[in-house]
Amino acid sequence: MFSVIIAAFGGGILRGLVGFVKYQFSYKEVKFRLFYFLGMMFISGTIGAVAAISIKEVGFTLLGSFTPALSFIIGYAGGDFVENIYKIIIKKSSFND
Repeated sequence: MFSVIIAAFGGGILRGLVGFVKYQFSYKEVKFRLFYFLGMMFISGTIGAVAAISIKEVGFTLLGSFTPALSFIIGYAGGDFVENIYKIIIKKSSFND
């Protein structure tokens, strides 16, 4: 179970990094704020871990088992899902709008 949580946390962090890089290149002058970055990475990883644990508890498996690789993918997708829900709520399709 521990390896599943770590993999999901890693997937969430990867999704957070993708979002951060996208944000950095969407605007001309964006300053790097270390505490903001670390906070966002922690939140992204936590969202990924929660998403993977939720899916595991539902009983979803791929080829009969719930592996850390599947957990990583679910962790990444969980972060993406939350980002898209956020965009729907604020009715904003991208950072440039």
